[in-house]
Amino acid sequence: MNAFHPRPIRILLADDHYLMREGVRLMLDTAPDMQLVASVGDGAAAIDAFKQTIPDVTLMDLRMAGGDGLSAIAAIRRYASFAKVVVLSTYNGDALVKQARKVGASAYLLKSMLSENMLAVIRLVHSGQQSWPSELQPSAASVKDDLTPRECSIMHLVARGGSNREIAHELGIGEETVKTYMRSILPKLGANDRAHAVAICMRRGYLDLADLP
Repeated sequence: MNAFHPRPIRILLADDHYLMREGVRLMLDTAPDMQLVASVGDGAAAIDAFKQTIPDVTLMDLRMAGGDGLSAIAAIRRYASFAKVVVLSTYNGDALVKQARKVGASAYLLKSMLSENMLAVIRLVHSGQQSWPSELQPSAASVKDDLTPRECSIMHLVARGGSNREIAHELGIGEETVKTYMRSILPKLGANDRAHAVAICMRRGYLDLADLP
């Protein structure tokens, strides 16, 4: 009599770095209960691959060209509300964790932790559970003092070196309005000045290196 072999966990991987995709593939190859069904390099391709393969678990990088990971997760979850997504990220800012939760991800895994935790997290998410490492949980203060979308837009322009006048022109608002926003942003972040605010936004995940000039 043939032994029963359960169907492997079918996995879609989306990451814009080839070496990262290869590293994840090699780790998955060591797990007899997992099967990589598609490996793609951007968010738009991830959405298409999901529709074609309907994987059990999707591993999604957050920062990709061709459609960012958060938008791709949201699109996948609109297409299939049952989709289970594990976020892969080099960024550990609380703002990103909350954004990942908001679009429906089931887990958040730092790329530095992949070799130790990835297979276990995949199995956990496949079983219907979630995985949010305690060190990535937002503090009560950060939840209360989240930046608004408009404040984030202003900080993106501040990070690129924009003056109040330039930011006002770019966003189609008054210069005094920009100053009012900055008077709100600095205490929210606990920042001393604009440069300090940019550094804090980088750490918390509101900005990344691509936002810098």
